[in-house]
Amino acid sequence: MSKLNAGLLRLRSQLVPVLTGPPMLAFLPALTLAAFWMGGETALVLTSLGLPLLFAMIGSLGFWKFSKTGTHDSLTGLLLRQGFEDVIEQTFAATRDSGLRTACFMLELDDYRELSDRHGQSALDTVVTRTGDRILSVLRDGDAVARIGDSRFAICLSGVHQLDLELCIQLAGRLQSAVEEPISLDGLTVYQSCSVGFCMRHKSPGSTAEEWRDATAAALSEAQKHGPSGIRAYSAEIHRQTRTRSDLKAEAANALENGQIQPQFQPQISTDTGMVTGFEVLARWMHPVHGMLPPDMFLPAIEEAGLLERLSQVMLYHALTAVKAWDNAGVIVPRVGVNFARDELRNPGLVDRISWELDRFELTPDRLAVEILETVVSDHPDDIISRNVVGLSKLGCRIDLDDFGTGHASIAAIRRFKISRIKIDRSFVMKADRDPEQQRLIGAVLTMAERLELETLAEGVETVGEHALLAQLGCDHVQGFGIGRPMPFDQTLDWIAAHQAKLQTAPPIGRQTG
Repeated sequence: MSKLNAGLLRLRSQLVPVLTGPPMLAFLPALTLAAFWMGGETALVLTSLGLPLLFAMIGSLGFWKFSKTGTHDSLTGLLLRQGFEDVIEQTFAATRDSGLRTACFMLELDDYRELSDRHGQSALDTVVTRTGDRILSVLRDGDAVARIGDSRFAICLSGVHQLDLELCIQLAGRLQSAVEEPISLDGLTVYQSCSVGFCMRHKSPGSTAEEWRDATAAALSEAQKHGPSGIRAYSAEIHRQTRTRSDLKAEAANALENGQIQPQFQPQISTDTGMVTGFEVLARWMHPVHGMLPPDMFLPAIEEAGLLERLSQVMLYHALTAVKAWDNAGVIVPRVGVNFARDELRNPGLVDRISWELDRFELTPDRLAVEILETVVSDHPDDIISRNVVGLSKLGCRIDLDDFGTGHASIAAIRRFKISRIKIDRSFVMKADRDPEQQRLIGAVLTMAERLELETLAEGVETVGEHALLAQLGCDHVQGFGIGRPMPFDQTLDWIAAHQAKLQTAPPIGRQTG
């Protein structure tokens, strides 16, 4: 479909509701006067009575395709979600026994939120409109296109005799190339990328159009994981992963209550002394069928089940229990870090509950490090989150800013949230001892932290070289597989004893001077 046709479609979708709907009644006085002028009193009476009846019939019968303003997007002229679901239902049924082949595609713009922050709503409207036009320009007239989200589009191809995986991949590539052409906005050139997922009709995992659509959405999610500009076809492996996540969601509540989701503890040490300065509590699901599941596999299921806050509560209990056990064993572990989910940070009673838990275990607040993701700070959090984080800081808890460098936290936000320590993301640490660019980035972060009087901890330290470099650059603490892997609590005492024994013979790693 050409850009001209796309523009006409959008114009028609905007004008027809006006010309056939209630706004047209505003022209009735002019029409009746014209009828009287041209045909006299008889024409006046017929026009005055006939036109309202005509418009009432059109509205009640739904005669005009575009008279239902809820069917099409007012900005792009494309179908909306409900209209697309009707189309995909019809296409699914029509291709069941006809021998025709079809496919469903979903496309979503990458970094849509960042585009909004940089250029504003007007620019977003332009980008979305151009994206819709470009998608239409690649497709045939019979193919259906819908806008089903702020930056997500869906496509249902009309049935054809020849359609295979290679042709679908080629079409996905053409869609991607068209959408990713630069866009000029008020003299600025905007570059965007998009991810595409698709599912061929005969590859659908179920017997309904809804399952076909959901399979396409799963393919898009997989593409976004490997993006930007990812392309993925729905496959048996994606089907398996989707089923696993669905099963895990159903099992999440029982897993939390029966102890399948267990804490593991990863040590953190000082780069000055080598002594243990804390442990971070990490959740691991010991699944009876799938074995030990890492967080990136089960946390989405926990989130979908609405149990993130409950998970944080369970991990907090285990963390404080561990601190008390270390104290009773005569082992020095200054503090333990617990990740707090956004949902929990929105709980108005959070500060009181944490205070009660610390009192119950007879621990001072400084023994608990509250770890919050940088995205929580940078994504314009609501007032409850701000009050809770500041309240925990005033209580005496340490506030760690996790995954620093992966979001857009401002210095003002760091100050407002009373951050005690920033945790440098492992993506900055990886191979830093061999990459001068990585070294410069780490150095800049450490300089900023020093000026703000913040402690620093580097995550993901895996080699002696990375450890030595971070110590020389002035990073205060390190954590990672090169220091110690996450372990169950009953292994921490032996690890601490072995680590202290090594400190007696190992030479200290000094910082750069001068």
